[in-house]
Amino acid sequence: MEVLLSKDLLLSLFVLSVVTFVVSLVGIPFLLVRLPPHYFDERHPRTWMEDHHPVLRLIGLVFKNAVGILLFMAGVAMIVLPGQGVLTMLIGVSLLDFPGKRQLERRLIGQRALLRTINKLRAKFGRPPLVVA
Repeated sequence: MEVLLSKDLLLSLFVLSVVTFVVSLVGIPFLLVRLPPHYFDERHPRTWMEDHHPVLRLIGLVFKNAVGILLFMAGVAMIVLPGQGVLTMLIGVSLLDFPGKRQLERRLIGQRALLRTINKLRAKFGRPPLVVA
């Protein structure tokens, strides 16, 4: 009988699961607490690195989108692996730049249970609730 997964691969997957779980437990709340309350408000324009040199802005945008893709893919993986999948996907999407991004963000954050959980976390750290409009 053929072995589909070696012990080394299984050990690597286990370590990856533990690392993503720990990083998501610490990193995702860290980011969510630091978001401005109006981040998901359609009426508030987002400006990012607007006053910087165009080359720095381009490098920043490429880096930000690469991190967003990685976080979104990690969030998808966390749907079946341990971790905070939906929150990780939300952070990943918020870092990406694509048409319809704000609609998708509002749809994700508009889930009552998710918004309530995020706002409870923000309240623990003395931050105002997120405004979704």
